[in-house]
Amino acid sequence: MLVVKTAVIAFILASSLGALAQSNATPGIDQRQINQEQRIQQGVQSGSLTPREAARLERGQQRLQAKEDRAKADGVVTPRERASLQHAENVQSRRIYAEKHDRQHDYNHDGKVDRPARAHP
Repeated sequence: MLVVKTAVIAFILASSLGALAQSNATPGIDQRQINQEQRIQQGVQSGSLTPREAARLERGQQRLQAKEDRAKADGVVTPRERASLQHAENVQSRRIYAEKHDRQHDYNHDGKVDRPARAHP
C-alpha cells in the first residue's frame, strides 16, 4: 500500500512539474528573438544599418529579453504576458525593418553614415 501511495505521489509531482515547465516555456518567442538578432547582424554586415542604428536595435532586444525574464520569474508565463511579449516583438520587428530600409547606410563599414552625394548646380 505504501508503494502505491508513493507511486501516486511521484506521478502527481512529475505531471505538475511537466505542466509547470511547459507553462514557463517560450520556444516561439525565443526563436523569434534569435531571428531578429540575425536580421540585425545581417543589416550590419550588409551596411544597411549604421553602428548607431544597430546599437539602438540591440538595446531594444535587451529590453525584450528583460521583459521575458520578468514574465518567467514566477515560473508561469500567463497568456496576458505572452501576448505582451508578442506585441513587443512585433514593435521591435517593425523598428528593425524601418531602420534597415531608411536612407542611412554604412556600406564601407567605416562607422560613418554614407549619404548620396548632393548634386550641386
